[in-house]
Amino acid sequence: MADTSDFRNGLIIKFKNDLYTITEFQHVKPGKGGAFVRSTLKNLRTGRVLENTFRSGESIDIVRVERRKYQYLYKESGGYVLMDNETYEQMTVAEELFGEAQKFLKESTEVELLLDDKEQIVTIEPPIFVELEVVETEPGFRGDTATNAMKPAKLETGATVNVPLFINEGDKLKIDTRTGSYVERIKN
Repeated sequence: MADTSDFRNGLIIKFKNDLYTITEFQHVKPGKGGAFVRSTLKNLRTGRVLENTFRSGESIDIVRVERRKYQYLYKESGGYVLMDNETYEQMTVAEELFGEAQKFLKESTEVELLLDDKEQIVTIEPPIFVELEVVETEPGFRGDTATNAMKPAKLETGATVNVPLFINEGDKLKIDTRTGSYVERIKN
């Protein structure tokens, strides 16, 4: 059985009847009392982050997962159709597994599926950054770049993000799928 000495970033554990990944941890040895491990856990299904403290040496349940690369093909009424990059088999996956990142998926985007030992999908990890084109936004004016003012811009996937005033229609942007925010404009 594994214990807290096996902690590492990215490790997936079963905790409170749900699957969590360890995003951060720290072993603490106070001068008085027993040692403990302070950790930050992210729920794989909901994305919620929680802080938890484990006693040093406390047993934990490690979940073995396999990562497979799939390509997003298209959306249909039953969900999203993905294709295995190795076997070319297609499967339909429910929208809920993508979470908020589904707003930034465009056809032929590569995603990673985490599968447990029973071949059940645990979670889907979209790419951290995607490049999308602006299809609709208000025009910017010269001299508007001095302040940190933002304006809404509609992207080719239909998602709307706040961008700086100098962004125009037709510009390609780098978007962070974790936060849904603008990162930078991509030069041609």
